[in-house]
Amino acid sequence: MGGTFVITLREGFEAALVLGLVYTYLEKIGARAHFGYVTWGAVLGALASLALGIVVTIASGPLVDLGPDLISAVVLFTAAGLLTWHGWWMREHARAVRGELEQRIDIAQTTGQFWVLGIIAFTGVFREGAEMVLFLWGLLTQMATSVGHGLLTAAGLAGLLAAASLGVLVFHGGRRLPLGRFFSVTSVLLLLLAAGLFSTGVSRLQSLGFVPMTAALWDTSSWLDDRSLLGSFLSGLLGYRARPTGIEVVAYLAYVLFAMWLLFGRRSASASSGTEALV
Repeated sequence: MGGTFVITLREGFEAALVLGLVYTYLEKIGARAHFGYVTWGAVLGALASLALGIVVTIASGPLVDLGPDLISAVVLFTAAGLLTWHGWWMREHARAVRGELEQRIDIAQTTGQFWVLGIIAFTGVFREGAEMVLFLWGLLTQMATSVGHGLLTAAGLAGLLAAASLGVLVFHGGRRLPLGRFFSVTSVLLLLLAAGLFSTGVSRLQSLGFVPMTAALWDTSSWLDDRSLLGSFLSGLLGYRARPTGIEVVAYLAYVLFAMWLLFGRRSASASSGTEALV
């Protein structure tokens, strides 16, 4: 549940920032009359993301039947890699996002092709929604047991609601909100989440015999089982395992160190305040 909340919060907020930038710039240039293109583009992007989620859910059944552990390992590694790449891309290129959006809006106004605004909104919302679908599928694959779709749905909706609220605050008088700190904290949480997905993928490879099976380094299931409500929450958020093998622990720590270096150890000067430049 924790991972679900963080993912929907982060991805939803990024989509809200893109929409906010477009709305704000249109208002700045006196083009409020074209807000409708943006709104409809965003709605269609959200519906397309929902449709993608349905397709993935339907397709996951036959895929898992081909080999549950192998398919889940592929999903876990893919989700972990994309989470890390996403965090790196945002830190490296966030500064340029605003300028690129404003340039595209200027071109649309000059040519009179305001339908392009709808495409901008659709692309921004659908991109974040598609990433959200894959990341959440990775989390569901990671879970050792079902916690209940109701709780996961509630966590996801809470994340989206919080993202929408933050978006409203940022663009209606809340510009002093520490966006840089917000993105830094959520980047660390997503990094730990990705490390958990990666180590769980290694566990799947162990069960398939591709990686040697080793003994558990510790057993904390007696006081915090990873199949319990709290244990599942920590498993989704931080990759907690009650009985991790030595290779799983090594994989988790190695991934954390690599991702920390990638995201924070080699920041370029242009990315030093990239997230702040979004607003």
